[in-house]
Amino acid sequence: HLLTPDETVALVAGQCRQWREGELADARFVGLGVAVPGLVRQSDGLVRRAPHLGWTDVALRTPLQEATGLPTVVGNDASFGAHAENLFGAARGIDDVVYLNGGASGIGGGLIVHGIPVTGSGGYAGEFGQNRPGIAAPSDRRSGPSGVLEDEVSRARLLAALQLRGADDPTLAATLRQPPSVDVVEEVGRQRRILATALANAVNVLNPSVVVLGGFLAMLAEHDNDDFAEMVRTQAMPSNAEELRILSAALAEDRLLIGAAEAAFADLLSDPAAFAS
Repeated sequence: HLLTPDETVALVAGQCRQWREGELADARFVGLGVAVPGLVRQSDGLVRRAPHLGWTDVALRTPLQEATGLPTVVGNDASFGAHAENLFGAARGIDDVVYLNGGASGIGGGLIVHGIPVTGSGGYAGEFGQNRPGIAAPSDRRSGPSGVLEDEVSRARLLAALQLRGADDPTLAATLRQPPSVDVVEEVGRQRRILATALANAVNVLNPSVVVLGGFLAMLAEHDNDDFAEMVRTQAMPSNAEELRILSAALAEDRLLIGAAEAAFADLLSDPAAFAS
């Protein structure tokens, strides 16, 4: 069962009420951050499209504010993840970062340029998963000529090759470390080739110092990180890739929650006096 927006609001409000009446009764709640696996309009927190949840044009921010009494920030999960990794994780202190996260809902991304998160005019920047990848070998294509990156580089396809019906990230990573079958070797290699081409294109356009990969994308790279980095460099412009590093996200499965929390704390951190009581 996928939670409806109303059920989500009720669940969050119930959890906040439980905390306020229980173990966090002495704490002060200053804001709420919500990471959504989909397109979120920055101006008003409208969830334009979250296909994994079955949501389209859902007004989430106002109902959550009314139900919890808390200022609420709603944003794209991968954008929040990029910000978290830049503040506390693999890209800490680095000004130019491309971040891609691979999860059950597809591939999302975030950008840090000159130390500033780049969201685009509406808040939709970083949707690398919707780009149409250049696939050199026709035998590597699985989704037809109109397929996008997340159709080809896919957690579901990886699970199918491993003959797993489902797995969390630690289980998936542990399974990939086991001696692989021929099918797994071929699928991992195919996805690595396509992902490397997609990243080379991003490197040519954005010239980052670091590419950070999260979720199953990090697992694909870690299969042989040095070789994967070389695959990216050989397809990118030499000058753009000469100091490039490809790193795995350091905040594990907490990175999206940390990013959402940072968004919730943003007003407090920018003007603490306004919250004094």
